Amino acid sequence: MTVLGLIGSSCGGLDIRFRTELAAPAAARGWRLAITLTPTAWHWLDAAGELGGLAALTDLPVRSASRLPAEPRPHPDPPVFLFAPASANSVAKLALGIADNQALTVLGDALGDPAVTIVVGYQVQDSRFRHPAWRRHLDTLAEAGVRVRRLEYGKPWSDVLDVLPASTE
Repeated sequence: MTVLGLIGSSCGGLDIRFRTELAAPAAARGWRLAITLTPTAWHWLDAAGELGGLAALTDLPVRSASRLPAEPRPHPDPPVFLFAPASANSVAKLALGIADNQALTVLGDALGDPAVTIVVGYQVQDSRFRHPAWRRHLDTLAEAGVRVRRLEYGKPWSDVLDVLPASTE
């Protein structure tokens, strides 16, 4: 079973859609989930009572904090990552190489590796496209080989799973 690094950040709907529209469908497609959340996403999902449901979908720990140096690595290195939902803030940080939390550290370490597939499903308001740096952030990620797709309002987030390569058993 191929490991999918499933990364989530704090976007509207995360508390009710992350497990049902991303994690559970990915597991049903045969992915072994290595879930890492930004600290705010962890807090939101904890408050919504969703962390237990996420943990039930994987044999790996759901994490948001970095490990101590003497602790073993909790996740294997995934050959595929899905960062969804990705907030405008997290997309900008990833494009600029800012790794100020475990989720962005994991992605930043894999970015640019031709052996790793990264898909970013971002959720932003239309007004974000007027910001002069936004297009450059998306272009930077695309130039690094990231498959970038917007999560459309009113459509299931699970659509972004179709951008992933097929899981192998």
